Amino acid sequence: MNETMQLVLMRERFYRRERLSVRSVREFVRTAAEDWGYGARADDVLLCASELATNALVHGVPPGRGYRVRLLLSEAGRLMRVEVHDSGDGTPVARESAGESGRGLLIVAAFSDGWGVGERSPGKVVWCRFRRER
Repeated sequence: MNETMQLVLMRERFYRRERLSVRSVREFVRTAAEDWGYGARADDVLLCASELATNALVHGVPPGRGYRVRLLLSEAGRLMRVEVHDSGDGTPVARESAGESGRGLLIVAAFSDGWGVGERSPGKVVWCRFRRER
C-alpha cells in the first residue's frame, strides 16, 4: 500500500484467467462490502471491482497465469481499498475517446473516491478506494 493507511482488515483471493472469474470476484467483493458496512456504496464498489478484474483479464494476465484481488479496510473501517494484482506489462490509463470498450478506468474514476497504479514484480497493482458514508 503506497498510501498512508492503518490496516484494520484484509481479504484476498486468487483467480484463474477465465471470464467466469469476474462473477466470482463480484461475489467475493459483495460479501466483504456487506460485512464491512459498505451497503450504501456496494454497487459502486462492485462495479469498480468488476471493471478492474475485467481489465486484468483482457490486458494484464498472460495465458497460463491468474490475478489476485485484495480488499483492505483501514482507518477504523472508514476506507476500503480494492486492489487487482496482475503480472502483465504496461500502465493502464483512463481514455476519454475510447470506443465501445476501453472505458473501464473512466468508470472507476467516476464511481470511486480515487484510483491509481502501483508497481509489483512482475506486473502491476491497479487499485481504487471508497470512503464509507457515516
